[in-house]
Formats: sequence, C-alpha cells, structure tokens
Amino acid sequence: MKVLVTGTAGFIGSHVAMRLLERGDEVVGLDNLNDYYDVTLKQARLGRFRDHPRYTHVHADLADRDAMEALFATHRPQRVVHLAAQAGVRYAAQNPHVYVSSNVTGFLHVLEGCRSLGVEHLVFASTSSVYGANRTMPFSEHDSAEHPLTLYAATKKANEQMAHSYAHLYRVPCTGLRFFTVYGPWGRPDMALFLFTRAILQGEPIPVFNHGRHRRSFTYVDDIVEGVIRCLDRPPTVDTDWNSADPDPSSSGVAPFRLFNIGNEQPVELLDYIRRLEQCLGREAVMDLLPLQPGDVPDTAADVSELIRAIDYAPQVSVEEGVDRFVRWYRDYYGV
Repeated sequence: MKVLVTGTAGFIGSHVAMRLLERGDEVVGLDNLNDYYDVTLKQARLGRFRDHPRYTHVHADLADRDAMEALFATHRPQRVVHLAAQAGVRYAAQNPHVYVSSNVTGFLHVLEGCRSLGVEHLVFASTSSVYGANRTMPFSEHDSAEHPLTLYAATKKANEQMAHSYAHLYRVPCTGLRFFTVYGPWGRPDMALFLFTRAILQGEPIPVFNHGRHRRSFTYVDDIVEGVIRCLDRPPTVDTDWNSADPDPSSSGVAPFRLFNIGNEQPVELLDYIRRLEQCLGREAVMDLLPLQPGDVPDTAADVSELIRAIDYAPQVSVEEGVDRFVRWYRDYYGV
C-alpha cells in the first residue's frame, strides 16, 4: 500500500520508512530538515533509502497549509504514520511557539489531509510525557493523563484529543502511540545516550540529573518500529463495550480510536544505563550529579498489556544489547 510517513529524516521516522520499503510498501516521506540538530545526520538517514524506487520525498513543513494540502492531493496515501514533530522537552521553554506551530497546527493539517482523502488509518506519535503529574505506576492508558508538566507533553495530549474528534466526526480511524524513551542507532544527538557517548569519548563530564536515580522504560528503536507497523495494519474500530458513565480514555464508544503505550515493561535505573554504556565504550564516565530538572518526572514505567492483547507486542532487545548496538553504530558513523 502507499503510506505517508512524516518525519522520515528523523530518528524513528527513518527506521519506519526503511521497514515499510523492505516489506514492499510504497512510501511518501515528508520532512522539512530543520536545524534543531545536525542536518547532516538527517540527510545521512535519508540517504539510506532516498533513491529507493518506491520512495518519494517531499521537502515541506507541517505548518505550511498549502504544501500539506498539495501533498495529500498529489500523492493520495492510503494510510499515514505521523512521526514528525518538534521534539525535546526542555527546548520548549525557550521556543514555545515552534511547538504549537509544528505539533498542533501541523497535526491539524495532517488530520485535514486524512479527512479529505478518507485515509484508512492514521497512526500518530504521542509520548509517555502526557502522564505528567500522574504517579500511578506503571503508567496505563486507562488512567488519567490530564496534568502534563511541559508544553511538549501538552501539545501531544492535544494531538490525542484532536485525533479523537476527527475519528468521531469524519470516521478517520486513529491510533495514538505513547512512546517510552526510545534509543538506538541513528538516534537524536540531543538525547541522553548520544550526549553521554560523545562526552565520555571526549573525556568530558556528563550531567546526570536526579543523581541518576530515576528509572526509565528504555525501548530499542526496532521494537518501537515493530509496534508501529503492526498497529498500522490493524485500524481501530468503535469500542462496543465502552461505558459513557465511566469513560475509558484509551478507547471510544463513538469513534474508531485507540491509545496505546509502547515501550519496555522493565524500567532501568539511569545509573545502570550509564554503567552499561561504560562497559561498551571501555571507559568510565565522569558524572556531574545534579538534582531533578523542572518538568522531569522521577520514573516512567510502561504498562503495555493492551498492546500485547491487540497486536501480540513484545520488545525483543534488552538494554544491554541495545546500548551495545548503538555504540557500534556511533563508532562506525563518526569513526571513533
């Protein structure tokens, strides 16, 4: 089938595009190649498949309404995987307008394109950050996520609500995936594993917030991609067991809509993550132990039981193996 993947120069988007092409789908990729981080890395990701005969690249911005309307009218995708967004929790404090432009206005343009074509299924990226002040562990889609602690999380929560309204009004099947701390080869340079690796190799101290005691559901990118593809192949339907008197936020009785956590159910303490990185690099880290940052949460833990039931999802790559694969890619890519 023909699939529009937004953010194909990005970390997860490039991996998803590769997998779709490998299984025989046609991919229309969208990216604006902005300079939030190293554009050379984005171009290198694209370089792995840009010349593939079933890949078409569109250089455009999500927030450009005319460009998005033209994209849908010209390429007419059957299904959409929306992964493009302004990422980064802390960057939002300095650049809030960029987040609303990309993550809210841009998502509206994606929804409008899906509505105009009657797209079969929209799978879109949300985040574990939407759980915010909710401290019930592990995080479940059935629990409240009404108190995001950062603007980035708030824009992703808005995406979930916008998608539900379009699923209801226009019967566009929508699945939102709340990603939990994704890492792996071709990752983002602003994320912890990338930053730590570079600093350790250069003999520089690494900032370790919350004194390294917080825990995260670190999830290897291939496991994320497997979940995205399986979800794409299974459009949601209206939940006939949904109770309006006790509404479940993970599904809907009035719309073809679902929300799923997607991540590793075995959280790892940050200090253990760093120790594994030290082993793979053969060097010790110099750690600058710092308090928890504003907007950060001490722990995340994913309850993925609903995704297991829906698509038989089970992460396969351990943190030990995943960090090793990242280090091997990093050394090869940067020649260090």
